[in-house]
Amino acid sequence: MLFVVGVAVFVLGLLVSIALHEIGHLVPAKRFGVRVSQYMVGFGPTLWSRTKGETEYGLKAIPLGGYVRLVGMYPPAEAVGATPRPGRIGEMIQSAREASAAEIRPGEDHRAFYRLSAPKKLVVMLGGPVMNLVLALVLVVLAFSAIGVAGPTTTVGALSQCVSVSIDAECGPDDEVAPARAAGLAEGDRIVAFDGQEITRWDELAEAIRASAGREVAVVVERDGAVLELALRTALVDREVAGADGEPVTQRVGFLGVTPTSALQRVPLGTSLAMFGDLTWQTTKIIFTLPARLAEVAQVTFGGGERSESSVIGIVGVGRIAGETAAVESEGVGLAQRAVVMLSLIASLNLALFAFNLIPLVPLDGGHVVGALWEGARRQLARLRGAAPPGPADTARMTPLAYGVFLVLAAMGILLIYADLVRPVSLTG
Repeated sequence: MLFVVGVAVFVLGLLVSIALHEIGHLVPAKRFGVRVSQYMVGFGPTLWSRTKGETEYGLKAIPLGGYVRLVGMYPPAEAVGATPRPGRIGEMIQSAREASAAEIRPGEDHRAFYRLSAPKKLVVMLGGPVMNLVLALVLVVLAFSAIGVAGPTTTVGALSQCVSVSIDAECGPDDEVAPARAAGLAEGDRIVAFDGQEITRWDELAEAIRASAGREVAVVVERDGAVLELALRTALVDREVAGADGEPVTQRVGFLGVTPTSALQRVPLGTSLAMFGDLTWQTTKIIFTLPARLAEVAQVTFGGGERSESSVIGIVGVGRIAGETAAVESEGVGLAQRAVVMLSLIASLNLALFAFNLIPLVPLDGGHVVGALWEGARRQLARLRGAAPPGPADTARMTPLAYGVFLVLAAMGILLIYADLVRPVSLTG
């Protein structure tokens, strides 16, 4: 049941992400006077729609994207001085121009998208990806700074019986009692100071314990609302640590014999922003290496083997992980921790939508961005040369490329869906 709930939450998050992406296009387009005839979330058969004003708003059956229909996307041939091209490609370009012109109502040519200035075209086309970027940022901050990240606390969760590398090790009669147990520390104690140093994080305590190395130290703990000061001498143990060159070296360090509890801890806003920046960069790198990653998926799917946890996954795979996240049964994993993972998952999805849509190929937003940049560059060059401003960029010429890219995207989607079904990446194995 929880698996189904997790999948449902993910699908809802996906629909909201798509809807906000399209709003990022819709709002500036309407603000600039472009007539928007349709706003649709999803593809395929229409499940529901309603017309308000001059725009039909609707929900379609396949939640794998969405679109807004901007009237007059392509300029007519006379506006760009184009002459008919022979052959199938020429027919495709001409058909795109005619379909675009047919959407323009009599007397409303000024409301066509192609009439916008290059900067306004950029605002409209970048509005969708930027909306996904902003949504991802909000979700990351909400997950990590408002709810928190699971990690060790300064509260004692367990005590070692004796001086040993493992807390669960069998202790012999001649083994030295662990310093924490010998000094009277108890489970549930919150360590607030160690050797005169105020302690607020587990990593601070761990470093202070290692540095104490067999010295007599004072430990201040909070127990049942009371503050106690205990004296103890840390033991000496040999542990492997990372050396200056990154290779493990054996070092004699202090040993106390405590294991922390784990809990959600809110991180500072600056840390959340840094985590968001790293997540954005990691997502962007995946986009850059997407062809190679897809080749690996195809090789594993049809050649046998197991997919790695770092394998690129599709919508089915992400939905599976969302379901497993909700259904995982583990001590200490509560609703808040599940919410953090789910928010992080949807944030990653939005970053993928942001980066993927900026690929400079039509019909993706990045392809139209390139067209607007080319148009703006031509006009700026003409202005510097004192020449008459050129007409709009003939983006209809990119129509054959758009069909090719669409086929590639469809093939990629089918491959990932099939791979996620027969060679899934799973959290639970």
